[in-house]
Amino acid sequence: MRYICLIYNSTDTDGTLTPDETAELIKAHFAFDEELSREGIMIHSDALEMPDTATVLRVRNNTLSATDGPYVETKEHLAGFYVIEAPDMVKAKEIAGGIPSARYGAVELRPVRTLTLPD
Repeated sequence: MRYICLIYNSTDTDGTLTPDETAELIKAHFAFDEELSREGIMIHSDALEMPDTATVLRVRNNTLSATDGPYVETKEHLAGFYVIEAPDMVKAKEIAGGIPSARYGAVELRPVRTLTLPD
């Protein structure tokens, strides 16, 4: 089953890591990625740019509107994600718990819902 691991960083701690701490965190992510790839667990992962680079799109009454970020009042923002393959939630929790950024923020783990067209 596929799971998505959504990495959230706190706006209170953004930018507080030293350059050395940031470099170590990035190295830890690359090592974690390599391990998950080698084990056939990782489907995809990426980091995201900061929220102020986001654009929110909405269609209302067939009219597209765009709002530049940051777009919500929150103390945390989505910073990156992993899509993994795991046999069950127990194993998925074990895998997601190893994400290096969990030491600084939070990881939301959710099963991916597979949609199908009705007959």
